[in-house]
Amino acid sequence: MNHSAVVNILAVDDAVDNLFLLETLLDDIDGYQVHLAENGEEALQTIEQSPPDIILLDIMMPGLSGYDVAKRVRENSQLPYIPILLLTAHEQSSLVKGLDAGADDFLRKPFDVDELLARVRSMVRLKRSIDAHRYMVQQRDDFVARLTHDLRTPLVAANRVLDLCLQGTFGKIDEDAQTALANIVTNNSNLLKMANTLLEVYRHDAGQKSLSFSKVSLVSICEAVVQELSPLAGDKGIELVLETVDRSNGYCVQGDHLELRRLVTNLVGNAIKFTDQGLVALRLRSLNDGNVSLDVKDTGAGISEEDQQQIFEWFRQGNHMRSGSGLGLHLAQRIAQLHNGKIILESTLGKGSTFSLVLPQLDNSDF
Repeated sequence: MNHSAVVNILAVDDAVDNLFLLETLLDDIDGYQVHLAENGEEALQTIEQSPPDIILLDIMMPGLSGYDVAKRVRENSQLPYIPILLLTAHEQSSLVKGLDAGADDFLRKPFDVDELLARVRSMVRLKRSIDAHRYMVQQRDDFVARLTHDLRTPLVAANRVLDLCLQGTFGKIDEDAQTALANIVTNNSNLLKMANTLLEVYRHDAGQKSLSFSKVSLVSICEAVVQELSPLAGDKGIELVLETVDRSNGYCVQGDHLELRRLVTNLVGNAIKFTDQGLVALRLRSLNDGNVSLDVKDTGAGISEEDQQQIFEWFRQGNHMRSGSGLGLHLAQRIAQLHNGKIILESTLGKGSTFSLVLPQLDNSDF
């Protein structure tokens, strides 16, 4: 609904005189078009067939009351949001009941004409604001989908061709060219990873991510992540260790295995990335409050207090980072929150950082 569009108003009242009055008052206003319904059933049929922009709804009607109509409109997920103004001549009509049913405003009859027109204008502003926000969200959805698709497709294709070049499919290439091509493949892979992370972040933030919960062993996840990332740590000359754990404890949580593995991989990979010497250590421990904590401790440069305040925000890298989008930690925190948990950061400049994933722990009786 843009500012120049006609505002379609549905007036619902079992009293024909009231409908005539509303139509007379509103139809004379430029840009308003009034449609009429004499009962709740007729109103719902009209709303489903051609949703209006605003509904003026009498409360006391035979059959379906205004409360009933408002509630059914709000329960219909196929309908756009339609502002509802309840009208009543009865003092006993409940404002609270009307608002709980889904109405946006309330006007008693006989109403003052200026007040009616002011309330209708308010409903028009509300409708335009909601539609503008919905349009913005849709544009964002389209942009993210198009961006990730347009980034991933050529990157995957380019890497396939570059791999063929490195394999000598198109002829022998010298060592310098091989190094240059290998660097391009690495950079393309990093960009591809960023595009995939951006899509995951968006899905989580938009509530579009569906999680599959089951009993998950954090010990198993940590062991798998350490095995996967040990070569990366070895290339930097640092040690990646999982401290000895009591396997009888279980360290199990209720969660989505794939998403929790993504979270732990992100924390450990981040620690390796920003540690030049020493080690990255993983430690599991049960807390007194019924939670389990997975601590990822590194001996990197540490993070300033200023950067710690915004480290989990969108695209906030912090001065300790040399490269990267800053999306990974934001995604990790979102995944933790969806598991009723959180990530806590403790860091000292020059000494290193500890990222602690805290989640509700299943006790042994839940195994």
